Amino acid sequence: MDRTRAAVFAAVLVACIGCDHASKLAATALLDPAETVSFASGALRFELAYNEGAFLGLGSGLPPALRMLVLGALVPLALCVFVVRLLRTGSPAPAELVALGLVAGGGLGNWLDRVASGGLVTDFVSVGYGPLRTGIFNFADVALVGGVLLLLLLTLSATAEEPPPREL
Repeated sequence: MDRTRAAVFAAVLVACIGCDHASKLAATALLDPAETVSFASGALRFELAYNEGAFLGLGSGLPPALRMLVLGALVPLALCVFVVRLLRTGSPAPAELVALGLVAGGGLGNWLDRVASGGLVTDFVSVGYGPLRTGIFNFADVALVGGVLLLLLLTLSATAEEPPPREL
């Protein structure tokens, strides 16, 4: 991978980690754990929560030692393998590099928070309307999901542009 492509990937990765860390520091400093701050008739809520599990609490019911092994070691290792493997497949387009930077930055942001906070990840945002609500999430979750969706969109777009196989 050339320097320009590496710089694009690194810039997105570092920006994700920085924004995630800054937003978690702000949430911790400004939000009272016992209160919810609502905007737009409750469509956007800020509420401080500490998540033992992965995205939206997945894995929080695991025994603590297994949870730390999976979320503290295996998931980051799998994320690194995934990103390195995709980076090494040919010459990724800029949009692919942005998507990979979002995935890696989001995953690394939550992993760093987990390591620094004794196994917990700081979450503070939820959205919804009426009884339909998301779980509580953070910037890293948004980056990770956005990166995965962008990769999916790019893959579907590339598949749609391929000419159909010719019949012989």
